[in-house]
Amino acid sequence: MRCLSFLTERFRPRCRFNTISSSACRWVRDARALTSYRFGPHDDTLPSVFIQASLHADELPGLVVAWYLKRILAELEAQGQLKARIVLVPLANPAGLNQHWFGAHMGRFDMRSGQDFNRRFPELGPDVAMKIRHLLSDDEANNGTLVRSALREALGARRPHDELESQRLELMKLACAADLVLDLHCDWEAVLHLYTTPDAWPTIEPLARYLGSEAQLLADVSGGEPFDEACASAWRYVRGAFGDRYPMPVGMTAVTLELRGVRDVSHEFAARDAQAIADYLTHAGLIAGEARAMPPLRQPATPLAGCDYVCAPSSGVILHMQDLGARVRAGDTIAELLDPLDDCLMPLVAQTDGLLYARHWTRFATAGMLVARIAGEGATRQGALLVP
Repeated sequence: MRCLSFLTERFRPRCRFNTISSSACRWVRDARALTSYRFGPHDDTLPSVFIQASLHADELPGLVVAWYLKRILAELEAQGQLKARIVLVPLANPAGLNQHWFGAHMGRFDMRSGQDFNRRFPELGPDVAMKIRHLLSDDEANNGTLVRSALREALGARRPHDELESQRLELMKLACAADLVLDLHCDWEAVLHLYTTPDAWPTIEPLARYLGSEAQLLADVSGGEPFDEACASAWRYVRGAFGDRYPMPVGMTAVTLELRGVRDVSHEFAARDAQAIADYLTHAGLIAGEARAMPPLRQPATPLAGCDYVCAPSSGVILHMQDLGARVRAGDTIAELLDPLDDCLMPLVAQTDGLLYARHWTRFATAGMLVARIAGEGATRQGALLVP
């Protein structure tokens, strides 16, 4: 196991006086460390896996899973059983870890810009295509090497303007060589579910089985440039641009795992999920040995565009009427909003048949707030698919 640290820059004022003024202050460079652990043989010809957790810094289930994975991978490495190079980042957002407001951890949005930490990752496809367009040939493996080299160059050429951009770029640099990317998240309150692309689904389906994922949500583009899509998007772009003339490898398979809800933090869950990931890596031939038999798939994959996002039309106390994991039908009341001042109970009704896979953890809704998500089978939505 080898531990490496990458730095994200930030700047802070250092002042000679208690009263801050432009003449009394100068800006000095400070830094946070983004720490990665590397496992497996030092052999660039082997497959590569990138795993990160807590990109939303207040989502802790993945962080504990990463801690268990670090121990599992270290033992497997000592036994010579790793058949891939594996990079593990247990805490992918040191900037967000430091954000607290009146005792509450604010790890989802950057408090300076208001931006979601898991959005606006760079789209590198056009840059990569321009670099390789005159170098491609009928050699698929060499074309893949060209794409990876161009990705590294494109990332290395970018200069971040602030700490948030620096953190995004450093994470992309760590992940850009990977064949498989696992991004560990969680929801407010939820059953275990995942997001990936239709092309990646056949590769990811065994992982869904081992984890016991109850909703598999597929989309080529969900909107907002989240990390998993940004990692794989350059490969999809060059396949679209050149795939009819030159053989292009898949290059990278990426998936976001939503490890239940924010309060589902325990040894039991984390140990189970870490072992499921190790089982999947064994099944994929990235760890030596015989894989555990795959459990049945709990729910078939459905389009992310088929999700029904149930929002509150007005404020009120949320009284849930359906359990997480319940199968609901269009017209079912999944919750009621109580206004105790006028004795009004307003039903919140499902608009589609499907699985109730996530809901908000707060019990008081403001007008327009997203209350619950239902995974439906028919694609009915367009545009930004991760928001109502």
